[in-house]
Amino acid sequence: MGSTVIDIPDGEGVVPGSKEKKKKVGNICCQFPIDLFFKEMKSNKHMTRKVIHSIKVGVALVFVSLLYLLDPLYKQVGENAMWAIMTVVVVFEFFAGATLSKGINRGIGTVLGGGLGCLAAIFAQAVGGVRKAIIVGITVFIFGAAATYTRQVPNVKKKFDYGAMIFILTFSLVVVSGLRAEQVLEIARDRLSTIAMGFAICLFISLLVFPIWASDELHDSLVARFEDLAVSLEGFSKEYFGNVNEKEKSSFNFSSKCKSVLHSKTKDESLVNFASWEPWHAKFGFCYPWGIYLKLGEDLRDLATTILSLKGCLKSPTQPSESNTCRQPVKEPCEAIVASLAWTLRELGESIKKMKKCGSEDTILPKLKTVRQDLSQIPGPSTFGTNDLERTDGLGLATFMYSMVEMVEKMEELAKHVEQLGQRGETVEEAKEIEIEMGYLPKQAAVMIGLLLLCSNVISVPDTRVMSVLCNSGSYSEGDPFATSLAFVLQDLETLTPERKGYDYFNISPYPNAFAYGHAACNQNLTTSDCATCLGAAKTVMLATCQSRIGSRSVLHDCTIRYEQYPFDD
Repeated sequence: MGSTVIDIPDGEGVVPGSKEKKKKVGNICCQFPIDLFFKEMKSNKHMTRKVIHSIKVGVALVFVSLLYLLDPLYKQVGENAMWAIMTVVVVFEFFAGATLSKGINRGIGTVLGGGLGCLAAIFAQAVGGVRKAIIVGITVFIFGAAATYTRQVPNVKKKFDYGAMIFILTFSLVVVSGLRAEQVLEIARDRLSTIAMGFAICLFISLLVFPIWASDELHDSLVARFEDLAVSLEGFSKEYFGNVNEKEKSSFNFSSKCKSVLHSKTKDESLVNFASWEPWHAKFGFCYPWGIYLKLGEDLRDLATTILSLKGCLKSPTQPSESNTCRQPVKEPCEAIVASLAWTLRELGESIKKMKKCGSEDTILPKLKTVRQDLSQIPGPSTFGTNDLERTDGLGLATFMYSMVEMVEKMEELAKHVEQLGQRGETVEEAKEIEIEMGYLPKQAAVMIGLLLLCSNVISVPDTRVMSVLCNSGSYSEGDPFATSLAFVLQDLETLTPERKGYDYFNISPYPNAFAYGHAACNQNLTTSDCATCLGAAKTVMLATCQSRIGSRSVLHDCTIRYEQYPFDD
């Protein structure tokens, strides 16, 4: 028989040893948050950088507060020291490029706004009387309205929006305060000097003390997306062909990684903007081809869209079942093709990570060409029976095969852009090595030059490369009223789409005897004229390819145009 041991309380009603246990538990509770915090820092690189950034901001605020705390410094700057503190709070950003961008924007805006404000205030004081207030009001209106309009210009808004806002603020403060203050120039000079002090402290700590580079973040995040898509593609293949059990399905959701890639556009654009401001450091030189990173991001999002669309095959009744006769003959070749595509993605990502040429013409493109040939040799659903195409499982398999072909085409485009980045990056690296060997760019000088030189804005030009042209099987005859409606719709799309907000426009012909429906859209980064140019090219390609068809769609890299004989929603 088993025995039971019962602890007998002592005279105070406490079980022996319970006090020691309580002490241990208390120590664990106190230490647990701290231990957890340091463990999280060791395993999470991003959290470590957050802590470093927080410490850097705190140190910058301590340094700038010395203007108040030390009497000799306070006697020099006085109450204007608050402008230095305000500059540190507003300008100091997470990435070094963002800090540099904001600081330079603030400096330019302050200098221009203060200078013009002083001139306007001096002129108003010279006029005197009632006209003094009138002149101030007119100048504030003119410069404020002009600067606000300038902020809405896309190229200015992208890089100098903050500078334009500071210009409006500084100009208004200086010119209005000039009505009541006599020493306008002295006030403007003192404020500018304290702002410069705050910016210098931000710049020194951000660039020289554990700098956090936007270029590194952009580079690493782009490389990680290649791996995410490769894993997603493999995960779909396993789930589609039934190589995973229900437990594995619930633990892995391949669509989550694709969705994270789809939502990366805003992050990419801001990181490219910050990276273009950063000085020469590590493996990134002046005017590095950051624009290609945007193209690669767009290609990856297109690829993620295609992979994500395959999820419908898993949920819809068109997915082949385990015993489907259409599925068994194509399982092995399709899995081999998916493995090849995943290998291609990882190879492209690895070449970007190591910043070397991927050799797409020698290895990647021939591999994709082989994959395309393998896809063409896979028997279609019609080869398994005359009625299989009419069955939902046959249509599902046909949809799957079409998506694979589309994926191969997009990977070929992706490989070309990766090769282009490798060539441009290699050119920048060679120039860097030559200049260092000649002694023109010692390490200390590189930092100083990087603070002065900025990469200029890249002028947008429409990319009119044809992605695809689809034609409706139906056609209209000569003299058909639909031809008149079609001419109106296409002309209207080409004319009005560039003028619409967001470059997205649906229309319909006004002739009731034969309606035509149309839609056109452009890349929002294009200018109005570039959008019109791209749509003109898309229309020309579409009409040349799909003559006398009742429906057609032309997709170029930077725009798309479509018409149909029936209402549709893209």
